[in-house]
Amino acid sequence: MDQHDQHGETGALGDAEYAEFMELAAEEGFDLEEVADDLAEAGHGPLPVLAVVGRPNVGKSTLVNRIIGRREAVVEDKPGVTRDRVTYEANWNGRRFKIVDTGGWEQDVLGIDASVAAQAEFAIEAADAVVFVVDATVGATDTDEAVVKLLRRAGKPVVLAANKVDGPSGEADAAALWNLGLGEPFPVSSLHGRGTGDLLDAILDVLPEAPAMTFGDVVGGPRRIALIGRPNVGKSSMLNKIAGEDRVVVNEMAGTTRDPVDELIELGGITWKFIDTAGIRRRVHLTEGADYYASLRTAAALEKAEVAVILVDVAETLAEQDTRIISMAVEAGRAVVIAYNKWDLLDEERRYYLEREIERDLVQVQWAPRVNVSARTGRHMEKLVPAIETALAGWETRVPTGRLNAFLGEIVAAHPHPIRGGKQPRILFGTQAGTKPPRFVLFASGFLEAGYRRFIERRLREEFGFAGTPIQVSVRVREKRGRKK
Repeated sequence: MDQHDQHGETGALGDAEYAEFMELAAEEGFDLEEVADDLAEAGHGPLPVLAVVGRPNVGKSTLVNRIIGRREAVVEDKPGVTRDRVTYEANWNGRRFKIVDTGGWEQDVLGIDASVAAQAEFAIEAADAVVFVVDATVGATDTDEAVVKLLRRAGKPVVLAANKVDGPSGEADAAALWNLGLGEPFPVSSLHGRGTGDLLDAILDVLPEAPAMTFGDVVGGPRRIALIGRPNVGKSSMLNKIAGEDRVVVNEMAGTTRDPVDELIELGGITWKFIDTAGIRRRVHLTEGADYYASLRTAAALEKAEVAVILVDVAETLAEQDTRIISMAVEAGRAVVIAYNKWDLLDEERRYYLEREIERDLVQVQWAPRVNVSARTGRHMEKLVPAIETALAGWETRVPTGRLNAFLGEIVAAHPHPIRGGKQPRILFGTQAGTKPPRFVLFASGFLEAGYRRFIERRLREEFGFAGTPIQVSVRVREKRGRKK
């Protein structure tokens, strides 16, 4: 497992390219250690995933904020506030991992037990290891006991955090949690940060260096597709249509929480793996809860997929929910294909307005291949295949550093950044540090404003394709020291 890790530092850049790049950076007066960190950060493969689970108000979000070291997991007081962001990147002692935080989803529409169980189920499903947060001042409740059962069943490594331990009396409360049978309770105060270091060390002991799920590395393994869309858009009928008589293998192993019956389906002569989102418990009769579960399921499917096929019902006006699901896929850094369902039922007028809606509302994913399908009749399903292949190819595209810098040089010459405050920031050089999705790091002499970054992204797409994939561009600004040009 470690052979490929030796070059982990240079990421997608080969050794020679890396050395050459570092020379450039040195010439321009950048701090080489920082540059190396930036490249490692942008160039990583999939990171191991840590889930934070527990009842509402035990301090999960506060703990997550402590771990990621910034106030990102906004702690909302309103129950039922779903945040789109579920995963955050964190770094402890130089090891990077992802955190799945279910804290923003504390709603009591389903009764607290059901809600906590579903969150835990989702988070455990997506994770390589789990932190279970219990309020030591309250002790273990029935809900906590129910989560312990789930954790046992899943068999993932668990670290027990006894939160709200602010002094010696709390230590005794924490010790009482030994009887949950999850091993040593780590006393922490996520509010004051007390004990979080020890907790994190324990977490890193159980978290694998790299996730167990190898992403594209399975030689000849089928590519993983998440079929997502808002509730009732026709995902199941579409899957059944595609699978039809060609249903290849249904995984009958019970108790595999990792794969709730992913379907291997042949389409266009290729076997694909469709991630099953129905495996995560459904409680559809609750209108308010249904959305929330749908978004949990979507997030779980995206965690496991490489490409998201987003089904949009064109008979209805594009809803905020459609754009939110698309944002989730983009945020997750997955390749994206948009399938417009029921296109065949539209009259000319609706088509015209729909095109306007798409232009207006889906501007953030203009780069995604579009396919018109009919889930009901199964029409045009074969068109999905080239679209998915295009998106995956874009997702894996890598531009060699020399070529990228020649291109950046041309842009800077033809379209210099507007002058701000008497200075003109320039892009000095850049590199593509990672793929799946493509991640670029640009080094500049000053701050590049958002409009110019968007322009650069647009030009990158025009030049190199990147159809069907989000691209991430981060910019590093040279510190004021070093020699002046």
